[in-house]
Amino acid sequence: MGSGGGGGGRFRRWRARRPFWGGVLLALAGGEILLTEKASLKVVLHVGMQGVAGYLLPSVMVLCGVLALVSPGQRLFYSVVGALSTLGTWLTSNLGGFLVGLLLGLVGACLMFGWVPEQEPRRKVFRRRNKRGAAAA
Repeated sequence: MGSGGGGGGRFRRWRARRPFWGGVLLALAGGEILLTEKASLKVVLHVGMQGVAGYLLPSVMVLCGVLALVSPGQRLFYSVVGALSTLGTWLTSNLGGFLVGLLLGLVGACLMFGWVPEQEPRRKVFRRRNKRGAAAA
C-alpha cells in the first residue's frame, strides 16, 4: 500500500501552503453563529439591529475564513477582520453563538494571524537541535 492514489499528498501540500486550520475554524464558527440565529429557543437574544448585524457579522466570518484559504497572501487582513467581526457577534448574535462560535472564531483568527508561509516543520527543527546537543556533549 504505497503512495498509489497521490490525492492525499496533493491535498497535504495544498494545505501546507495556507492557514488551513485557522480558515476552517473561522468559517465553522461563522456557520455555528448563523445556525444559532435561527434557533427557536427562548434564550435567544436579539440586541440592536437584530436583522442585519446578526446575520452580517457571521457571514463576514465565513467569508474571511474561506478567503484566507483561497488567497493566503491576504491572511493578515482576513484574520483582523475575522477577529473583529467575531468580537462583534458577542453583542449581535446570541452572545457569539452561546460562546462556542465566539471562542472558535477567535482561535481561528489567531491561527490565521500567526501562520507563517514556508516555515520549516517543527520536527526537523527539534531533530537538528537534538543532534547539535548530542554532538556538543
